[in-house]
Amino acid sequence: MKHILAVLLIPSVLFAATPPAPKPKPAFQYQSGDIQVSLPTADEPRVKRFGAKSIKAAVKYLDDGSTSWVREKSCVNCHTTGPYLSERPALIPQLGKPSEEIVADFIEFVPKEIKEVKEKATKSGYKHMPGAFTAVWRSLGLAEWDKHVTGKTSEHTERSIRDMFERQAANGAFMSHGEVEIPHITTDFELSLQAMRTITAAPGWLAGLKDEKLVAKLEKLKIWLRSAEPKNDWDRVLSLQLAYYLPELVSAEKHDAALKLLSSKQHADGGWSTRDFSALNDWHFEVSETVQKLITGLPDATKPESDAYMTALAVVLMRQSGVPAKDERIQKAVSWLKQEQRVSGRWWMHSLYRGNYLYITYIATCQALKALALCDELPVITVERS
Repeated sequence: MKHILAVLLIPSVLFAATPPAPKPKPAFQYQSGDIQVSLPTADEPRVKRFGAKSIKAAVKYLDDGSTSWVREKSCVNCHTTGPYLSERPALIPQLGKPSEEIVADFIEFVPKEIKEVKEKATKSGYKHMPGAFTAVWRSLGLAEWDKHVTGKTSEHTERSIRDMFERQAANGAFMSHGEVEIPHITTDFELSLQAMRTITAAPGWLAGLKDEKLVAKLEKLKIWLRSAEPKNDWDRVLSLQLAYYLPELVSAEKHDAALKLLSSKQHADGGWSTRDFSALNDWHFEVSETVQKLITGLPDATKPESDAYMTALAVVLMRQSGVPAKDERIQKAVSWLKQEQRVSGRWWMHSLYRGNYLYITYIATCQALKALALCDELPVITVERS
């Protein structure tokens, strides 16, 4: 990072390094060829009417974002293509088939040969298995595609899962070693939860598992998820999703306590706020100064307002827990989501990570569509692909 040296003309000439100038805002959130997706902003107008037209805009936003990413970047990520392929296939009945260009990109990133992965450490000494983020999201996306599109686990998905387990930590968890969009894949519990979701999504994978090495690794993951001490309320409410994927890992008492906790945090307007679920420094093992300043500097820092991601996820968690869609809590949240969709089709949310590209808006839009679908609130539309 470049620093500008300022010369102070005083009796003794001193040199002082001034803070680097903030990076300029990018021109677009996503851009590739004819694709130009504007940056999300809080002042973008809300839709006048929620319905088929606004949902088509949301689908286009998700398609354009992921298409742009695979054409311009060289990674599978947890903020764009990851959420696209993990959530979009389940919405085929309402929104049509997802883009095959995205799944083809995921397949390209599956290692041809599965090799042993050795533990590394960050500069601060935090030990982790490299590539865990990518391996989990790649495997989850491929498993969800197989579940909802092909109906059987493909060879490349099976290979991806085996590579994922090579990146499992010695304690059985999948460790979140780098800062990413809060709260999306910030804690070890959530990344490990997504790994468990992967193997329950892959058609027939669990039932057909015979490899003794993988059986042992799976058992370690189960033990860790069952007994891990929650880092914050975020981890506590995520036990509801763990119970949905593998009920044997969550007791009835723990499940009921998590549902009660989630309900207690609903705002009067019907929404939820992500920031209500953790103290700032408990989101990650090491919250950077940049993130701390961003979050404490938000206009609603002292009293966080409802946000699209947590509101949508709360609905998903309740529906996965068997709460009926007509429940008052869910109905209030659905109304909030419908009112908050923007004319671009997306659901805006300020990033709690960097505040430049605001990728959490993309994640929130994926989750909002999922929540609405689980409440039978998504209109069936026709998606045209070039």
